Amino acid sequence: MRLPEPAPPTHEPAAFDESPIPFDQLNLDARLLSGIRDLGWTETRAVQSGVIPLALASHDVIACAETGTGKTAAFLVPVLQRFLNEPAPQPPRTRALVLAPTRELAVQIEDQVQGLTYHTTVSSVAVYGGVPMTMQEQALKAGVDIVVATPGRLMDHMRHESVDFSGLEVLVLDEADRMLDMGFWPDVQRILAQLPPARQTLLFSATMPAEVLQLTQEFLKDPKYVQVGRRGGPAKTISHAVRTVAKGEKTEWLARWLREEAEGPVLVFCRTKIGADRLASRLSGMGIRTTALHADRTQQQRMSAVEGFRTGVYPVLVATDVAARGLDIDGIAHVVNFEVPDTPEAYVHRVGRTGRAESTGSALTLVAPEEVRALRALEKAVGVQLQ
Repeated sequence: MRLPEPAPPTHEPAAFDESPIPFDQLNLDARLLSGIRDLGWTETRAVQSGVIPLALASHDVIACAETGTGKTAAFLVPVLQRFLNEPAPQPPRTRALVLAPTRELAVQIEDQVQGLTYHTTVSSVAVYGGVPMTMQEQALKAGVDIVVATPGRLMDHMRHESVDFSGLEVLVLDEADRMLDMGFWPDVQRILAQLPPARQTLLFSATMPAEVLQLTQEFLKDPKYVQVGRRGGPAKTISHAVRTVAKGEKTEWLARWLREEAEGPVLVFCRTKIGADRLASRLSGMGIRTTALHADRTQQQRMSAVEGFRTGVYPVLVATDVAARGLDIDGIAHVVNFEVPDTPEAYVHRVGRTGRAESTGSALTLVAPEEVRALRALEKAVGVQLQ
């Protein structure tokens, strides 16, 4: 449920130079630099240039940047530098908590933690639903340094008293707007109520509705606000197109477009889980290698679908918003909205799966005649001409 429109936020963006900074000029620990080099990074991207110096100086930070601009590294690099600057606590304790809205995003963040910490002794665990709690519980009780978690599963562990956050130093909220939209904010607030107030808090999102900024006032302390690009808009590297197609003809039209025009991996969004399954099944029946991703699939099925799409086994992935939130796969050429998205935020996040890391991508929306009015409202809200 959307909250009433609050007063305009008072946070003013911090002035900063978006120019790239070589990582080896940030005075980072040699072990962390080795991990950065292993990942092929040489210099910061814009959001990293803005956030990393502020976070290294122990400021709370609110960062708003287009999807695919490198927000994950913007918070992981300063968090890890902080830990490597200090002796490891004895006994071990959890020092950082990263909250993410979906299991896919939690897994991807944890993967990046693993890459960056390869030459260190920093430990981490991803905590999410759909898998047994036992191994997660063991890691939490052992006091891993970094916990990357979805709110619901973390609440389960907290109810079982499996986790001790008494020594927590840093909280990161990733894609906070989506946690609000998906109804996770009550769980987030319950989690925050049990965390030490003396901590650093970093909040990241692709869009920054006023509701989120208002809600953050209760748990951020004099935050610095970093904004990269136009607030709440899609990346400039994405081209936008619309095709008017009758509702009952969309599947046939899409199949023809996939065969004749699409080049490269295609991510198709549907509103519902049933719709995603039905569309994936029909496309597969037409000889197009397609898989589906939605919340009703098992964790193994979801991981198999993502990996199959990533490796090219399935050139087409049909997904719902919840399942594909935070999906970070390089080289997605096209995003297709099978229906007009319900909200501007949904459109921005969907199309943000392409055009990442400054590469180009295309967004195509199929519009039935009865959806034209909704399209025009979306066009006005997003600030992009869709035609």
